[in-house]
Amino acid sequence: MQPKVIAVSSNGTYSFTKPNRDSITLLAGLGVEGDVHAGVTVKHRSRMAQDPTRPNLRQVHLIHRELFEEVHEAGFEVAPGQLGENVTTTGIDLLALPVGTLLHLGGEAVVEVTGLRNPCLQIDCFQDGLLKQVVGRDDDGHIVRKAGIMSVVRTGGTVRPGDAVGVVLPAEPHRPLDRV
Repeated sequence: MQPKVIAVSSNGTYSFTKPNRDSITLLAGLGVEGDVHAGVTVKHRSRMAQDPTRPNLRQVHLIHRELFEEVHEAGFEVAPGQLGENVTTTGIDLLALPVGTLLHLGGEAVVEVTGLRNPCLQIDCFQDGLLKQVVGRDDDGHIVRKAGIMSVVRTGGTVRPGDAVGVVLPAEPHRPLDRV
């Protein structure tokens, strides 16, 4: 299956979910136009409380639709935008990408993968018990985060549902994703 965008979402105010849109516009170095998390420096509340001058490595949040199918098997119903992501994809294992991967979204926009989303307790406020479905431990006891990836906008452009997703891996050696 050709990787593609199945939904795009944004919100101009702080809230856990983001409404789906017909399109979003990505702005180089900033994020999603009109989204509360757009900016050169951190915009997530917990990050701003720690150090508001740090660079924003979380400009665009992507989640794979396959995660929704996985949590559905455990009894949870999640739709695009409900976990706060800006771009919902299908046909690509986002969590397996290395740091620095370039994702071409549609005909113009390019984002660079910076790391994993570190989900918080707000997920359990959305649906009780969902946090355990998106954060767990592997057989060796290492934390496994499945709530999507974060990226920064390298080239702006409009992104719409149905757009193709192209993947350009960085030069080796590849660095695995870690939380950002």
